[in-house]
Amino acid sequence: MSEQFLPFALPCIGEEEINEVVDTLRSGWLTSGPKVKRFESEFADYIGASHALAVNSCTAGLHLALETIGIQANDKVITSPYTFTATAEVIRYLGAHPIFVDIDPKTFNLDPNQLELCLKREKNVKAIIPVHFAGQACEMDTILQLARTYQVKVIEDAAHALPSLYNGRKVGNFGDITVYSFYVTKPVATGEGGMIVSDNADYIEKMRLMRLHGITRDIFKHNVAHTPSWYYEVMAAGYKYNLSDIMAAIGIHQLAKADQFHQRRAEIAAQYTQAFVDLPINTPYLHPQVNHFGHAWHLYVIQLQLEKLSFDRDSFITQMHDAGIGTSVHFIPLHIHPYWQTLYDLKPEDFPIALATYQRAVSLPIYPSMTDAEVKKVITAIRTIM
Repeated sequence: MSEQFLPFALPCIGEEEINEVVDTLRSGWLTSGPKVKRFESEFADYIGASHALAVNSCTAGLHLALETIGIQANDKVITSPYTFTATAEVIRYLGAHPIFVDIDPKTFNLDPNQLELCLKREKNVKAIIPVHFAGQACEMDTILQLARTYQVKVIEDAAHALPSLYNGRKVGNFGDITVYSFYVTKPVATGEGGMIVSDNADYIEKMRLMRLHGITRDIFKHNVAHTPSWYYEVMAAGYKYNLSDIMAAIGIHQLAKADQFHQRRAEIAAQYTQAFVDLPINTPYLHPQVNHFGHAWHLYVIQLQLEKLSFDRDSFITQMHDAGIGTSVHFIPLHIHPYWQTLYDLKPEDFPIALATYQRAVSLPIYPSMTDAEVKKVITAIRTIM
């Protein structure tokens, strides 16, 4: 293995984030406070949404979103099997059932044709969770039209989609509620964390209540006239889903660099695509309503043309590791995991596009701090292996 190993992903943390965290530590306000409020305000402005609400994970945000739109036991929520398990597990938190729909073989997002067939076939569907895979926006025009026709809500899983554009508009301005992730590998990273955005003030207020134990008053409202500072009221059995000021301090400066980070990711993606044009590799397809700079490029996923190769996907990953390069696979489809298979009697062939996509998929390193020399290292290794 090469002496200098290139990891699959690295956060890009600068002095601005470090100084803001130090300022937070010195302030004595470590939990949700003024920096969370600032992060929320700046995030809403960046997306162009009316409201933003910070939470401690994208998973928490999706859970709050589904509860807020009224998902209950035995309801059905349509989503993709080609995602991380959090997208579907939050549906089970409420006793509802995920209904999986196969993906488009080009974009790896929900297939709109399959979605329509599912909506015609299934009863008691209350919501759709489209997943903007790798940072390429789903076909939101079609999804929203189907949602209106069948009177269901749309909760967007935008864990990969900051910043993603569809028809020139940022993701976060389409569905009823959109949820982002700030996990350490994401385009904007705070280590852990997430953000909910919506133009529906009632939804936001309900999620604000449930975000912190169902308590009606946060610390900023304690000094209302004639109300003692220690007083609060519990209105519901809420959750502990708030984000800390420490995480928000990082997020404020990560968000300020989001466009800069995106520019570098897009440059790396372009170098990869150009370098692999003559190889037995399918590079990411770009939907006409997304294009190169509308894609967030959280992930750069290639598809190996295995029928033209003498080795399989796993062997390729091993050879890349031996060349000193970290890679990953996104995703192992949910319907081949034991939990989902057993619960819903699913078989691998039930969603053939998701299965075939997984069997050929490799995610390459793509992050802002990668140098051109490191990008060239990845390209050279792949060309040598091929």
